[in-house]
Amino acid sequence: MKKIGLLSDTHGYWDARYGTYFGSCDEIWHAGDIGSVEVATALSAIKPLRAVYGNIDGVLLRRMFSGTLHFEIEGVNVMMTHIGGYPGRYEPSIRRELYETKPRLFVAGHSHILKVIYDRALECLHVNPGAAGKYGFHVVRTLVRFVIDGCDIRDLEVIELTDN
Repeated sequence: MKKIGLLSDTHGYWDARYGTYFGSCDEIWHAGDIGSVEVATALSAIKPLRAVYGNIDGVLLRRMFSGTLHFEIEGVNVMMTHIGGYPGRYEPSIRRELYETKPRLFVAGHSHILKVIYDRALECLHVNPGAAGKYGFHVVRTLVRFVIDGCDIRDLEVIELTDN
C-alpha cells in the first residue's frame, strides 16, 4: 500500500502546508509547471518525488524531469504528463501513447481545474489535481491525496488551500 500526495502547477510558489499534508505520504507526484528547482528540491526533501516538467518549466527542470513518465506502483500502471486533456478530448500529442500503453491511472495538470474522471473506454482513472500555486485564474488552490493498494486506487482526498 502506498499513499500518494499529488499536486500540479505550483509555478514556483512554495507553501509550507505541502509538507504538512504530504508528510504522511510515501511519495509526492508533481504533474508539471513546477516553476523552480527550489520547489522540486523542497518537495523531494519531504518524500521521494516523481515529476514531469510543464510548459512553463525551463531548461534546468527539463533536464531533471521528463515530459511524460510511465511507471508501475503496487501493480498499477501510471502515466503522468502535464498537458493531457480529458477523456474524449485527450491532447493530440499524447493520445496515441495513452491508448497504446493503457495506464490504469493517468495524471495530468495544466488546466488549473481539479477533475477526477473515470474513462470507461480506457478503463483508466484520470486525475488532474488542479493548481497548488498562486499564478493563474483558479480561485481555490488544491492538492490531492490517495492510496494505491494493490490494484485499488482509493481514499481520494481533495485538500483546499485557503489563504486565511
